[in-house]
Amino acid sequence: MPYLVDGHNLIPHIPGITLKDLEDELALIQLLERFARQERTRVEVFFDQAPPSRAGSRTFGTVRAHFIRQGTTADQAIVSRMRRMGKEAKNWTVVTSDREILVEARSVHSKTLPSSEFAGMLAGLNSASGTPGDKGEAPEISEEDVDYWMDQFNQS
Repeated sequence: MPYLVDGHNLIPHIPGITLKDLEDELALIQLLERFARQERTRVEVFFDQAPPSRAGSRTFGTVRAHFIRQGTTADQAIVSRMRRMGKEAKNWTVVTSDREILVEARSVHSKTLPSSEFAGMLAGLNSASGTPGDKGEAPEISEEDVDYWMDQFNQS
């Protein structure tokens, strides 16, 4: 079953990642990529407060990340995405602890999962397979991801 994830709502529940981290979004995306590969599913994650130069959607391996521009919220984007899905929404699980999103998800018959429970699933992923550093392996990062982040850090 594919997942719609409220990214900034999930991050505080993930050990080792905080919203204050400069690369909190990328760290979550990498974790979600591992989850999606292992579970053989799709994941879409939404982050709000993106500056205009960074707003938009990008694919990171098996994860589609939506960076929502300032002036609107990830909550609004998630609700809009669910509504656009129509009857297909019932095939998705929405991960959030935001009450308004949960109500909307139930109204379109999506399954819901609190962020804290999903974080537990991700923690189980880490303990079951270890982290890339545990095996002496480099994390899988595409050339597109590297170019994107290099552009971000080189901007003034």
